[in-house]
Amino acid sequence: MAPYFGLTGGWLTFWVTVACATDMTLFGYDQGVFGGVIVTQDFLDTLNLNGKTTLIGTVTALYDIGCFLGAISAVALGDLLGRKKTILLGTSIMTIGAIMQIAAFNVPVMIAGRVIAGIGNGLNTSTAPVWQSETSKASWRGKLVVIEMILNIAGFSLSNWMTYGFSFVGGPISWRFPLAFQLIFILILFATVPWLPESPRWLMAHGNVDQARQILADIEGRNVNDDLVTQDVNDIQFAVNYEKEHGVSWGDLLRGRAGDQAGTSTIRRLVLGMGTQIMQQLSGINVTSYYLPTVLISSVGLSNSLARLLAACNSVSYLFFSLIGVPNVERWGRRNLMMYAAAGQAFCYVFITVLIRYAEMPGYEHQKEVASASVAFFFLYYVFFGIGWQGVPWLYPTEINSLSMRTKGAALGTAANWIFNFMVVEITPIGIESLGWQFYIIWTVFNAAFVPIVYLFYPETADRTLEDIDRLFRENGDIFIFKDPNAISAKRPLAYSEREDFDARMDPDGYSLRGVVSKHGSGKDNPVGNEGVMVDHEEEAPYGRRWS
Repeated sequence: MAPYFGLTGGWLTFWVTVACATDMTLFGYDQGVFGGVIVTQDFLDTLNLNGKTTLIGTVTALYDIGCFLGAISAVALGDLLGRKKTILLGTSIMTIGAIMQIAAFNVPVMIAGRVIAGIGNGLNTSTAPVWQSETSKASWRGKLVVIEMILNIAGFSLSNWMTYGFSFVGGPISWRFPLAFQLIFILILFATVPWLPESPRWLMAHGNVDQARQILADIEGRNVNDDLVTQDVNDIQFAVNYEKEHGVSWGDLLRGRAGDQAGTSTIRRLVLGMGTQIMQQLSGINVTSYYLPTVLISSVGLSNSLARLLAACNSVSYLFFSLIGVPNVERWGRRNLMMYAAAGQAFCYVFITVLIRYAEMPGYEHQKEVASASVAFFFLYYVFFGIGWQGVPWLYPTEINSLSMRTKGAALGTAANWIFNFMVVEITPIGIESLGWQFYIIWTVFNAAFVPIVYLFYPETADRTLEDIDRLFRENGDIFIFKDPNAISAKRPLAYSEREDFDARMDPDGYSLRGVVSKHGSGKDNPVGNEGVMVDHEEEAPYGRRWS
């Protein structure tokens, strides 16, 4: 039988996308489902959690510790096992964790199931986006990432509707079935991942050049000796060699050393990438993602059923506005999206704080009205977050870091996201119970602070090649980036385009060189080595190399 059931080209990419999108849908579903489970009476009775707010927060949050451990493990396992085997390992671990949660009759088993499922999810969510990007043509990569992000939110929305629907059933099935439903996504992963192609980049990094070449040909739907396939092989080989020669070890990073990458502000760029992930969590999104039914019941005073219904409706609004934000991330720019969305989120939390303050005020005659009014601002908060902070923090670390640091930068960003996720999820039930309306002041202050932080320190990465960003950090050592017009423009500065045109004119064969000119020419007769960087047309590789 022909490999991949005879599928090549677009159909092969389609099935890789099905697998990766399923993984991201599962990620979103897992994030949302437990928020509905912990307000189910049979769950609280079965696990003896009635009134134990701190323990409920711990059971919920330990999932994120598992995700953190999985994300850290993926740094080593992803390179050792390959993308496919790492995802299959993560899916197997998630299966064990899911079954333990479904069958749990006490808190220790539920905690163990949460942590184990988290480890598997951390492995998968750190690996699937990399696998997708390394098995996709450059001209399709951005569209496929958009699809995965949308399906992540779709999974979150599905979990809210699932827990709402089963809240009318009662008994153990009201929470065990929503937890069991994640097995559907797991079965899809087991049915697709094993027969799909491994990452050609990983194969070439491990010396399997011929196999990588065949996979590239299959993905492109071309002959294995086609010039375009040869060019792709050369581009990947350059990237692999460059990373081997210029990569910085974890030990050197921890000591503050950056090797020959020191001139491009390696540590600063790592911190900026991690910062977007940290700010995403400190914006208060998981106060509502994990606990919106709890918030609406405890802070707003709604009934259990109405709180579930509104949480489910809110997830649809979240999905809709994320559809608007993600495709426009290039048009509006990363900085503008983060600043305007943070300002909008702070605005929402100001009103949430004030309205809940009056709703909790003894003797205030309009308590019910102001509590109901606060719901509108929870919905509006998701509008701003969906447009600005849902996607950019995952995208920014992959852009801001140099080629040799991209993998480490993405890993550190993901790990930072999960550990701060844990902190927020752990403190939220306690904060709501002990601080009341004052708890929401915390998120108001954080969101307001993000506006000047982004304005002062974060350079724009939209409409730039990776080499443009390297050049920026080589030429601008000032951490206050707002002083440089080239660093904050939402459109690519003219100076960068002129430099690119100059480099292109210097190449005899017509290929555009990104910041360095090959000493050996380019094209199919030159397997580009460490002395030159070859890419094809801008529309095929808007961020530099096609397959790097």
